[in-house]
Amino acid sequence: MAARDDPVVIKKYANRRLYNTGTSTYVTLEDLAQMVRRDEDFVVQDAKSGEDITHSVLTQIIFELESDKNGQNMLPSSFLRQLIAFYGDQMQMVVPTFLEQSMQAFAKEQERMREQMRDAFGNTPMGDMMQMGAPMKMIEEQTRRNMEMFQNAMRMFQVPAAGGNGAREEAQGGTERKDDLDEMREQIAAMQRKIDSMSKD
Repeated sequence: MAARDDPVVIKKYANRRLYNTGTSTYVTLEDLAQMVRRDEDFVVQDAKSGEDITHSVLTQIIFELESDKNGQNMLPSSFLRQLIAFYGDQMQMVVPTFLEQSMQAFAKEQERMREQMRDAFGNTPMGDMMQMGAPMKMIEEQTRRNMEMFQNAMRMFQVPAAGGNGAREEAQGGTERKDDLDEMREQIAAMQRKIDSMSKD
């Protein structure tokens, strides 16, 4: 029997149906999206082989959300193009860690804003607060800070065009790649230190 803190196991069958072993019910991708929003941990396993396919299912959820005509796209095309370009690139190994830490910093900023709004307005309903107009500046400021953070983050991955001829680039390639990786590791470490200091605040 699974411990209380163990992730819920979702079984995916050949007919693409998903079965929640915790509730003994069939679920949909939207149900799994709701579980993510409620911060409920789960893993998805292939019902036949037992293989962990959580990553592919989460990717499918994002695809469905981005394809929803009644929803709003959250991933800009420019971001998707940059992300695709990193597949097979020398920086690919550090992109997952960088993105994860960036999202952690973003989430901490969002929670900080919610706490500020709770302190300022208590239990006032969000609709009433919006009519008051008071939190709009807070939201605009937070949005600006978040955008700056992600723009700075993306600049870290933009490698300037190399000058010189092909032979010189070939000769310097190994050294430049090593320097790029060393610089990227230091930037990631700096971001982790910033996240840690934000959590202490």
